[in-house]
Amino acid sequence: MSDVAVMHADDAAGAEPYRPHADEPFMNERQLAYFRAKLIAWRDEILKEANQTLATLQVESLREPDVNDRASSETDWGIELRTRDRQRKLISKIESALRRVDAGEYGYCEVTGEPISLQRLEARPIATMTLEAQERHERYEKVTREE
Repeated sequence: MSDVAVMHADDAAGAEPYRPHADEPFMNERQLAYFRAKLIAWRDEILKEANQTLATLQVESLREPDVNDRASSETDWGIELRTRDRQRKLISKIESALRRVDAGEYGYCEVTGEPISLQRLEARPIATMTLEAQERHERYEKVTREE
């Protein structure tokens, strides 16, 4: 994921790019704009990679004369396509996060309603739960799978 900086008119030329801080109101306009830009840049990067994969698939042929070379190419493309499928699902989560930004719900835990830490949102901008709620959820899933 690329690092995105949100600049505003009040930012001086050459100043450090804006980064959300814990000492400012949570999910104020600047923070929302910052995370919106971060999510959009991430989505655009994934779409660009997907388009590059599609273009390469259309140009390159999997008709290798050697059976071993063909098998190797097919394996490589299989891995690439599985990666793109995971990224397609990630785009759906990014779109959902953008809808939460628009609705004013971004940054708040869907379970507890508490703010999700800025550090967690920096690391995982599509997070929908606080770290504690996520850990409880994962423990519950593990217990129910084992039963």
